[in-house]
Amino acid sequence: MADSRRWGSTRSRSTGSEGSTTATGTAGEDRALAHLRRHGLTLVERNYRVARGPSRRAGEVDLIMRDRDGTLVFVEVRSRAAASHGGAAGSVTGVKQRRVIYAAQHYLMRLSALPPCRFDVVSIEGDTLEWLVAAFDAG
Repeated sequence: MADSRRWGSTRSRSTGSEGSTTATGTAGEDRALAHLRRHGLTLVERNYRVARGPSRRAGEVDLIMRDRDGTLVFVEVRSRAAASHGGAAGSVTGVKQRRVIYAAQHYLMRLSALPPCRFDVVSIEGDTLEWLVAAFDAG
């Protein structure tokens, strides 16, 4: 991952076992959103989906945020109970990156002017949250 500056790490109580991947993902996104807001980003859109994308699967951006300097930030949130199998950040593979980039490009087509953009990852493993700024590039 390119230029993965680390912006804060937090520990809080575990969200528990919701019993479903969707519930776990939503809880992780909620936690990531709260963390990013505390650092001055504002929510633009959540769970932006594109019906068709690379490999015939939909592209999705978990969170689209605006940073204080006007940068549009496309955020992939990955939650894992533990760091096994490469951990949460390691699960953002090239295929996943391409799907996020595809959805981001689709989103940007709606805008009249292109702002500066970046792709961040929020990795949650158990009680630890890590924000990787500029985790990957579109190029």
